[in-house]
Amino acid sequence: MSVVTSTLSDQARTVVGNALQGALVDLVDLSLVAKQVHWNVVGPRFRSVHLQLDEVVAVARQHADTVAERASAIGVTPDGRSATVAKTSGISEAPDGWVKDGDVVRTMVDALGAVIGRMRERIAATDEPDPVSQDILIGLTADLEKHHWMFQAEAH
Repeated sequence: MSVVTSTLSDQARTVVGNALQGALVDLVDLSLVAKQVHWNVVGPRFRSVHLQLDEVVAVARQHADTVAERASAIGVTPDGRSATVAKTSGISEAPDGWVKDGDVVRTMVDALGAVIGRMRERIAATDEPDPVSQDILIGLTADLEKHHWMFQAEAH
């Protein structure tokens, strides 16, 4: 049952809904991974890495809300439940315990890279069926790529 109707065809809504759902899951998990390592980072670059992680969390959470609301607007119910995120995220699990700042940086480079790769696939998939959702995905991917670049710069 859908209480919200869409101007998209059923086929377009399915394609776009899948893209938005995947984006939502990856963004929720990215925020969780970043927060987990944020709480456990140690090392000489603690403060700068700690603060940079807060920025990633804020961006991921903001975009997750935008993506979920877009899904709702086209008649697709977003699913950000923990079990759904755990089953369908494309991000590796965050390390356990204290994590050295260099390892945190590598964790974030890998996590952001995985999400960005999947976002680019979603951008391509939504090109024809819904340029509005595609625009949202393009904008959030640009923000994630900025953080990916910054963490890569930290790694060297």
